[in-house]
Amino acid sequence: MDVSIPETMSAAVIDKHGGPEVLHLGAVPVPEPKRNEVLIRVESAGIGVWDPEIRTGELKLGEEAFPEVLGNDGAGRVVAAGEGVTRFRPGDRVYAFSMAGGFYAEFVAVKEDHVAPLPHGVDPLEAGALGADGVTALRGLEDQLQLRPRETVVIFGASGGVGHLAVQLAKRKHARVIAVASGNDGVELCRRLGADAVIDGHSEDVVGAIRHVAPSGVDAALVLTGGFDRALASLKPSGRVAFPNGVEPEPRPPHGIRARGYDGTPGRDVFERLNQLIEPQPFHVELDGVFQLAQAAEAHRRVEEHHLGKLAFRVGAS
Repeated sequence: MDVSIPETMSAAVIDKHGGPEVLHLGAVPVPEPKRNEVLIRVESAGIGVWDPEIRTGELKLGEEAFPEVLGNDGAGRVVAAGEGVTRFRPGDRVYAFSMAGGFYAEFVAVKEDHVAPLPHGVDPLEAGALGADGVTALRGLEDQLQLRPRETVVIFGASGGVGHLAVQLAKRKHARVIAVASGNDGVELCRRLGADAVIDGHSEDVVGAIRHVAPSGVDAALVLTGGFDRALASLKPSGRVAFPNGVEPEPRPPHGIRARGYDGTPGRDVFERLNQLIEPQPFHVELDGVFQLAQAAEAHRRVEEHHLGKLAFRVGAS
């Protein structure tokens, strides 16, 4: 695949920390892929709920230098490969997740092990919002909860970015899923995604509803939003709890049950496991808003409001 790579590119950048208004469109150098890195022409990029904290300086995920390009996941085509790359070549369609940022741009350089082939059945635009949240969901379900077939898992925050993917992944692991969602629209989303039972965390008696659905108790809980400690009393004495680091307040399960905090770190193994679960049948990434890079400030205002799934940028042609 012969692709002309320019010296500079358009990107949504910040020159200082602050509110959404510090985000603006700028011209920055196209990164050169280092050893074991690939250069991706970005077609879509995810907008993480944590991105505003990076913008304000409250959260630091890597080295910081202005102008800074945010964004931890995206999808597109490989256009160049650094020395030592063996799994990808120019023309390959991929999605990726990197803690180093840089996806709010036309091009991004990413470590080869933090890149995966685009799964069959996933829309290329949706794939831009899959990497970070999909990896975080699977790390929780498999690595921390070690969820097994026919077990009952309750997912708190099930209509959010990580949560709605976790609902689908847990079902593909043949678990029984109780989804605690946000609002009527969140309830409807989780029902469409195949949850066995859905509870509105805003308006229903969550404790009573879980006990009604699972009178003998639940085996595991993936906690993606705080404030549901009372509902963790529905866990069996052998129950397990996991939550991504950053959830506040941290869950406090009943005495004798440990809540495992974890990081949704990318890696070749977790991407391979994720694709194996995704590919057998169509998989949905809910996009509640799609923006252009020039609308980055607007996108950051929107991401702090109620929304389902995730928001994304459409960067290039898919």
